[in-house]
Amino acid sequence: MLQHFLVPLANDFQMFNLFRYLTFRSGGAIVTALIISFILAPRLIAWLRKVQRGGQPIRDDGPQTHLSKQGTPTMGGLMMLVSVSVSVLLWADLNNPYIWVALGVMLGYGLIGFVDDYLKISKKNTKGLSGKRKLLLQFLIAGVAAYACTQTSPQHLAHHVSVPFFKDMLIHLGVFYIPFAMLVMVGASNAVNLTDGLDGLAIVPIMIAAGCFALIAYLVGNAVFADYLQISMVPGTGELAVFCAAMIGAGLGFLWYNAPPAMVFMGDTGSLAFGGALGAIAVISKHEIVLAIIGGLFVLEALSVIIQVVSFKTTGKRVFRMAPIHHHFEKMGWPESTVVIRFWIISVVLALIGLSTLKLR
Repeated sequence: MLQHFLVPLANDFQMFNLFRYLTFRSGGAIVTALIISFILAPRLIAWLRKVQRGGQPIRDDGPQTHLSKQGTPTMGGLMMLVSVSVSVLLWADLNNPYIWVALGVMLGYGLIGFVDDYLKISKKNTKGLSGKRKLLLQFLIAGVAAYACTQTSPQHLAHHVSVPFFKDMLIHLGVFYIPFAMLVMVGASNAVNLTDGLDGLAIVPIMIAAGCFALIAYLVGNAVFADYLQISMVPGTGELAVFCAAMIGAGLGFLWYNAPPAMVFMGDTGSLAFGGALGAIAVISKHEIVLAIIGGLFVLEALSVIIQVVSFKTTGKRVFRMAPIHHHFEKMGWPESTVVIRFWIISVVLALIGLSTLKLR
């Protein structure tokens, strides 16, 4: 929005020429989202405490250390959604269709998460929306977003998946691309949701992934860099760097209040929304497989749940002491802070491996 109004004035006021540059607007998006988070957080947390009273329900079968968190309000993802949305609307080029696809997925998934959180609080238990309803709504939103991506992407890339580490290697999925893209968005959303179980555990890997995809989106949308790196160029994706930057700023603001001991939890409102947004950005930039590498921690958390469920249903035995896997390590005696920091380290390493795919071809 600011670009639309201020760039035409650049001939008279040279400083407004800065709004042409993605790097400047991305920096502005980070700062704006961070400031909005700091302004909203105290009021939102106070309001959530008042209306929720008992806070987020805590699982009785979880680590005993979690019982002390009873009463902590949830739905902190609301301030993240507001921060990102306002920042993106201010700093991004709103004529870019990819911005609206990513924003639509984030807000749509955020609404699903909000309803889920509301039901959990109102019923005073850990069950919200049924799994089937939640997945149905997620797939519907993802389906619309995936179709929009195929209509706005270059024709030679619209139904293709790029393979990391291989130069110009594309897999043509044809009619199966939309279901694949839907799985990426839904899978990313739920994987992030499963990771959000300890103070600060999910938000830092989210910011790391967002930072990586800010760079990827910028490079994929730039003809010179895309040609140099021998990656498929998707015109217009560079604008998503602004979106990713806003996610980082909102994430930093949320982490300030989610750092141990957390004053607020993001809840499904935030985790489903940000996970879905990362999935959408990966689909738009044609780096779906790279998301599985950069977001490998989220994949690990999701796989631990799948393995646990399948093992228990088929053999009656559990592979892990508790799933998702971060609870397994807590049950082993690791302090919560140790689990969180070590998982952050894993996330950084995976992000570096994911970024290396841009050059190692």
